Amino acid sequence: MKLPRQEEIWLVISVGVLVLSMVITGYQAFALGMTPPSGTETIDPQKVDEHEVFSEPGVYQTGENEYEVVMTLQMFSFTPGDIEIPAGSTVEFIMTSKDLVHGFQIAGTNVNAMVTPGHIQTITETFEEPGEYLVICNEYCGAGHQHMSTTITVK
Repeated sequence: MKLPRQEEIWLVISVGVLVLSMVITGYQAFALGMTPPSGTETIDPQKVDEHEVFSEPGVYQTGENEYEVVMTLQMFSFTPGDIEIPAGSTVEFIMTSKDLVHGFQIAGTNVNAMVTPGHIQTITETFEEPGEYLVICNEYCGAGHQHMSTTITVK
């Protein structure tokens, strides 16, 4: 059976677009590390406070202009609360939830993560511009959900 010439052209174009999108997605995933969290790092949500990483949540300097923020999310609050870092810093957020699924979104950036109980979520962001960045929970977590926010102050 012979296909008309126009159908052959469109078939080649569509297969080409499909292959190109798979190549781009594969490059982003493997070469650039732009993949969703694997969920391989797990923790007992009942014992978050006893875990070596989450026993003392806070902001820690790990290098020149490099910081690590260890956070626990629980109903209607982030621990630690307000965060201060210098401008030009790269911050790695290491988070887990003690109770429910929470969201972690930093307004004005591309940071948007889902933090689930029993899993450790890690996300990195560089803050070039000074200012205050609002952090909100964007996953409904109960009657006080609208109050679950904090700020990151970049000086």
